[in-house]
Amino acid sequence: MDIPLIEQIKIQAQVVVPVIKALEAELGAERAHAIVRQALGAHFRALGERWWRALGAGNLGDKLAASFQQFAAADALDYEVLQQTEKAFDVNVTGCRYARFYQELGVPELGFLLVCSADVTMAAGSGAGMQLTRTQTIMQGAAHCDFRYSLTKDLDS
Repeated sequence: MDIPLIEQIKIQAQVVVPVIKALEAELGAERAHAIVRQALGAHFRALGERWWRALGAGNLGDKLAASFQQFAAADALDYEVLQQTEKAFDVNVTGCRYARFYQELGVPELGFLLVCSADVTMAAGSGAGMQLTRTQTIMQGAAHCDFRYSLTKDLDS
């Protein structure tokens, strides 16, 4: 049975959020978040590698369009594709239930740490020369998230 990513995030938060809050109490938020980012960095990079391989052959735009469908499963995201080419994929996320969930928990900063910060690391983990530029997120209070993916080298697969 496939569990949509939004539901996986909600399940994980039940354990991870209290652990991070305890780390914040002991070490301060800045140090606690740095430790969490470091601890999860290798995990997110490996996820990016597996994710990229699982998408199979195809151009960047097609692969990322399929990927966004997975992230949006179970009505988790509203988004608008602005550009979808062999070497670029630009999308604005205009509604985010991940953000709503963490806002309802009262810890949107942890939502950014645990969900949004994974995006850049996962893109780097693709090993495909993919770069993600994002200047704002709903999780941090913006009206939308601006994902801009591009290739810095040709795809091998």
